[in-house]
Amino acid sequence: MADSLEPEIARVFASVWATEVGGDVPELKPDTVLLESGLDSLGFAIFVSELENELGFDPFTLSTDAYYPQTYAEFVGFYEKYRPAA
Repeated sequence: MADSLEPEIARVFASVWATEVGGDVPELKPDTVLLESGLDSLGFAIFVSELENELGFDPFTLSTDAYYPQTYAEFVGFYEKYRPAA
């Protein structure tokens, strides 16, 4: 299996945070509730868009089920589940 996407996801989150919020980037722990991370809905839309640009895929369009990850670990896991085969 390929390396975890978590470092790349965290890097993109930090970049979006710097642009949209500014200041110190919050630590993203596995149990961090996404709605409590400090990004608003526009910030999350930008985050997902930037991840698609960086990773080359969007699991939300690849998935046939409506799924809304609640925690950072669920979010990373969702991206890893739908990562295209190398």
